[in-house]
Order: sequence, then C-alpha cells, then structure tokens
Amino acid sequence: MRKRVLWILVLVFAVGGVAGGTWHLSAPEVSVGNPTRGPAVEAVYATGVVEPVTWAKVTPLVRGRIIELCACEGETIEAGGFLARLDAGAQRARIAELEARAAFLARDAERYRELVERRTVSAQAYERAATKLEEVRAVIAAERERLADYTLTAPIGGVVLRRDGEVGEVVAPGEVVFWVGRPRPLWIVALVDEEDIPKVRERQRTLIKADAFPGRAFEGTVRQITPKGDPVNKNYRVRIDVPADTPLLIGMTTEVNIVVGEVADVMLVPVEAVVEDHVFVVANGRAASRPVTIGIRGTQRIEVTGGLALSDTIVLDPPSGLGDGARIRTRTGPASP
Repeated sequence: MRKRVLWILVLVFAVGGVAGGTWHLSAPEVSVGNPTRGPAVEAVYATGVVEPVTWAKVTPLVRGRIIELCACEGETIEAGGFLARLDAGAQRARIAELEARAAFLARDAERYRELVERRTVSAQAYERAATKLEEVRAVIAAERERLADYTLTAPIGGVVLRRDGEVGEVVAPGEVVFWVGRPRPLWIVALVDEEDIPKVRERQRTLIKADAFPGRAFEGTVRQITPKGDPVNKNYRVRIDVPADTPLLIGMTTEVNIVVGEVADVMLVPVEAVVEDHVFVVANGRAASRPVTIGIRGTQRIEVTGGLALSDTIVLDPPSGLGDGARIRTRTGPASP
C-alpha cells in the first residue's frame, strides 16, 4: 500500500511538472526594459522633390516636327536664346497661298477703282473688293506672326537644365521640350497631407533625407505654404529652403520631416510599447495593463507625461492580443528604446 501511495505521489508531481513546463513554453516571450529620458520631437512627414527657385518649362505653342536643336544642355543661355526649331513648311505654304490670293484681290480692287472712276460700277462694289483684300492681308499678318511659334527660345536667362526632345520627334502644345532655370538657390517642394497642414508654419525646422545620401540628414526651413490645397489628392504644397551649399541635386526625391513640436528631457517609451494609450508593466511574471498620459508622439518614441515611473519595467513589444494579467516570458530589450 505504501509503495502504491508513493507511486501516485510521484505521478502527480510528474504531471504537475509537465503542466508547468507546458505553461512556460506557451507563454509569449517579450522584450522588457525601462522608460528613458531624452528630447521628444513631433514631426510631420512628407515627400518632396528638389527644384530651382527660378525655372521654367519650355513647350511649343503649335504641333510640329523638330528639325533643329541647340547643343546647349547644361550650358548658360540668355533670355530669348535659341533652343529648337520646328518644321514650318506647311505654315509657309499657307502664307504663300494667302499672298497669292491677296495679289489677285489687289488687282480686282484696282479694277473696281478704275470702273468707279468711269462710273461703270457703284462705289459700294469697290468698297466690297477693298474690304476682302484687307481681310486677307490681316490673315497674312497673323500667319506670319505664327511663324515665330515654330522657334523655341529660352523664356528666362539661366542654364539649360534638361532637354527632352530629339530631332525628328513630333511635339504638341504643352509637351515639355526643355527645362531652363538657375541652378541656385534651390528649395524642396513637398506635399503635406491636409490633416497635418494645420501644424505646419513658416520658418519651422525640417530634417531631409535622400536615397542618394544614405545615412545623412540635411536641415532646411519651411519657406512657403500654398494657401489652396489639392482637393483630389488631399494635400498642400510646402516649399522648404535648403542651404546654398547643399549637395542635393535638382530633381532628387526626398523624405522630409517638419519639426512641429519639440521638448527636452522628458520620459520616453518606444512607439510599439503603447497600445491604445496603455502600456504593459511587468510584475511577478505577468503583464499588467496600465493607462498612461501621452504627450508628443514621435516616429520612434512617445512622450509619457503621467501614469509611469522610470523604475517601472515595461513590455517593449507587446504581441497582438496580449491581455491584462497574462503570463509572459521576458528577455531584456535594448537599453534605449
């Protein structure tokens, strides 16, 4: 009997040990750490493109085939300088046709004038012939003016930043053939979501990153905010000044963080640690949900203004579905969240 009781006790403890081991393995493993102190920065994120402050697109006013281009990409050009010429053969043919008609009408009007002097026809007949002649001459003058549209010139002085046309191509009105501008100064034209634009003000500091310069951040300053937003894309155009010696180049795409709020030496926790304005505090192997008061929300860290102490151990990466009082297995997280 004594041996049987002993075996039963051993079996009970064995089952209990297996159950305890099973619980330990099923409990989620989380990273833990303490809140830290440091500066909190609130920023508005946007994307932008580097552009010259002064520049212009050169587009044709008429449809035509390119027959001549300047070899001036990257070169300095004066306002009115030659850029390209379109084939104006059809336009010149039309002018020649109109001039032939004008010559005929001029002879006709002269004949009517002589007939009026002889009192063979009325003065009104001569006036009608003279009016037709003046109408055709006016059309000729307008068509000659249009000949200038077949030559593309620089609208401003500067540098030919880019050429997008080639000889033989047919271009249409509104199609950009050249970009002309001044290489300095530059700014970034960024697009800010309409829900963030109320926070943006002129002269705010910005941090700028570009794929061309990995690991580097450049500073800029908000210069202009377009008064009217885009109701379709729901954003506003913001222009950001960059230093004169910036290595950023025209046309580069950038990521911009506009600093809209900044405080020094406050309590911080990782963004991932906050779930619906709660954090999980570790106590006796369990995660206890605790409400906290939130200040500035940064992209990586969040300011906590109440409900937490620096000595508290918190879950840095609570898994989805973690409940109040749930058992957890812990591992030490990074020293600075």
